[in-house]
Amino acid sequence: MAASVVIPVKNGARYIAEAIGSALAQPEAALVVVVDDGSVDATAAIVAAIPDARVKLIAGGRIGVSAARNRGLAEVRKSAAGESFVLFLDADDRLRDGAVGRLIGAASRDCVAVYGDYERIDEHGATIGRRAWLRGRQKPSGDILKPLLAGNFIVNGGVMLMRLSAVAKLGGFDESLRYCEDWQAFCRLAVLGPILYLDETVLDYRVHGASAMMRGPVSFQHYRDALDRVFADASVRARLTADDAVRLPAEAEAHLRMYLACQAVRSHAYARALPEAARAMRSAPRRAPKHMMRILAAAAGF
Repeated sequence: MAASVVIPVKNGARYIAEAIGSALAQPEAALVVVVDDGSVDATAAIVAAIPDARVKLIAGGRIGVSAARNRGLAEVRKSAAGESFVLFLDADDRLRDGAVGRLIGAASRDCVAVYGDYERIDEHGATIGRRAWLRGRQKPSGDILKPLLAGNFIVNGGVMLMRLSAVAKLGGFDESLRYCEDWQAFCRLAVLGPILYLDETVLDYRVHGASAMMRGPVSFQHYRDALDRVFADASVRARLTADDAVRLPAEAEAHLRMYLACQAVRSHAYARALPEAARAMRSAPRRAPKHMMRILAAAAGF
């Protein structure tokens, strides 16, 4: 079964060739759509010079990452034949060899997506994470909506192969959201059907000074719009009990605050990390032990 890879990019000249190369190395990749979101560096020239007919370059014109993904999705929908899959890869990450084939192999007939795991790498491509030590832990699989509403354990779209028909039914990504737009899309996708977990590393997730993860301090208020949008969605609300509608937003807030705290720890910005961790624990006190473990794991390099 074929798959397409969509790569939005803005000023990604340093890593874009490696990202595209990792997609082209997947035997199932029928199309690699690169949407250039107004780069002013050599990104477009690098992409245009790649001698592979599967690569299609689209000029986005500073429309934002969600709109760039949606433009790539529209191109995939025009080109795809029959039932197929799509994966959204960030321009500074890279797929592991055989990743797409393994994800397709784990898909069931009724699932809307399959996701795997990732490892963190540095700007030079060297492994800096220790997530391999966590192999064997079982992430949610099947009906994952409620666990996913409590926090984005999928983390990155590059680990997830989505059924094209399901993503099309969603209408793609919410272009009004600047942050957490991927989590919001994952939650909406989980309403549509099962999302399966493959316990394998399928992505190298690059951490560097210019990455979205490391660019300057981001506050919880940057995430508030996505949080509100997720729990305002009628299809999501229809799946929640009265208790869920109170508990899950609080747990989601705590998860987002702990994400900020963990990123601050990884940046050695401990003065930001500690207050954010304390707020997270106040939002969801019963999860305090789990949150403490996340802080310790971030300090240990997970």
